Amino acid sequence: MAKESMKAREVKREKLVEKYAEKRKRLKEEGDYEALQKLPKNSSPVRLHNRCKLTGRPKGYIRTFGISRVMFREMANKGLIPGVKKASW
Repeated sequence: MAKESMKAREVKREKLVEKYAEKRKRLKEEGDYEALQKLPKNSSPVRLHNRCKLTGRPKGYIRTFGISRVMFREMANKGLIPGVKKASW
């Protein structure tokens, strides 16, 4: 389980990215890179990191489901994810 502060930091970054997205796009079109540098660092979408929605784990993230591989395996074994079952051959 990730620390609550790490989860909160990611949420804060997401809000900043959303807030400055339009302004950032406009400045890029104009080519005003000096004004672009004056924007907050965390308003850049590159600084976002995918995290598991359930545990906050930053590694082993499966985009299709929005959860980490560990939670995916647990939920798949319990039958909580529709259309997913353990492979056997």
